[in-house]
Amino acid sequence: MATPPTIPKQWRKPPSLVGKHVVVTGASSGLGLEVARACVAAGADVTMAVRNLEKTSALIPQLKVGASGSIDLLPLDLTSLKSVKSAATTLIERSQAIDILILNAGVMATPLRHTEDGFELQMGTNHLGHFAFAAALFPLLTEGARLVNVSSQAHRMGSFQAEKIIDQCLGRGEYQPWSAYGRSKLANLLFTLQLHRLSSQGKLPGGKRIEPMAAHPGWSATNLQAVGAQMKNQPLMERGSNVVNTLFAQSAKQGALPILCAATFPELPSGSYLGPDGFLEMRGYPKLTRASSAAYDQSLAERLWDISCELTGSSWS
Repeated sequence: MATPPTIPKQWRKPPSLVGKHVVVTGASSGLGLEVARACVAAGADVTMAVRNLEKTSALIPQLKVGASGSIDLLPLDLTSLKSVKSAATTLIERSQAIDILILNAGVMATPLRHTEDGFELQMGTNHLGHFAFAAALFPLLTEGARLVNVSSQAHRMGSFQAEKIIDQCLGRGEYQPWSAYGRSKLANLLFTLQLHRLSSQGKLPGGKRIEPMAAHPGWSATNLQAVGAQMKNQPLMERGSNVVNTLFAQSAKQGALPILCAATFPELPSGSYLGPDGFLEMRGYPKLTRASSAAYDQSLAERLWDISCELTGSSWS
């Protein structure tokens, strides 16, 4: 087995991305915005796939300051398979190949809600919507393209019961917001590693090889932590979350570094997982790390893959 490359201490900047097309979901704020900012500054042509076009349009002038790359906006609502299909169709019609696809958008610890298609909101947004989006965009991915799933240390609190995966995807039975969030982040890793297996075995359409990666941002200050409180109409909890973030979390710019590194660092082995190098991986600079043992369960990954195809109508064959 080849020795993984050494990521320099305090890695903080992607190489030149001139001529590369990068697609980032959830790019209107937080980690996604910082990833998009760094990529366009490195010369990439960046497509920001977002729900709120008006909000994101207002950010473009600042993103372009000193940047050599270009920016396009793409409407995408991961809670709607109709929107996912429409967004993918738009990109396909542009016929612009994709070199890096970063699946970043997400929600966290929300009360029980369902997507337009009946999926539990966190599984639907964090995993199933992205699974369908990536499948639809597969024809545009270049040979050797990087696909980066943004997971979380919370995946360690997630679990699937093989006989109840469909129920868990649909939010049936007992529901705990944090358990459901952890499950969706575990799903990101299972998806990444199964895609890596299929690619390395030449089992993707046309035998195309891509490089699936995963990363987690540690504890980073974004608006993600406040979404659950907002949905529950709990302003005190929302303010408390913001105060705790201010005191203890690293910046979104810092948290974006493992994601950027997974997307751009040369010669990373396909299937790599990156996170911060500090205490308990809560903050710091990018390093290669390991996920929980559940993330490497191949039979579970295969089962989730088949169910994800069934639920979203996606095909990778």
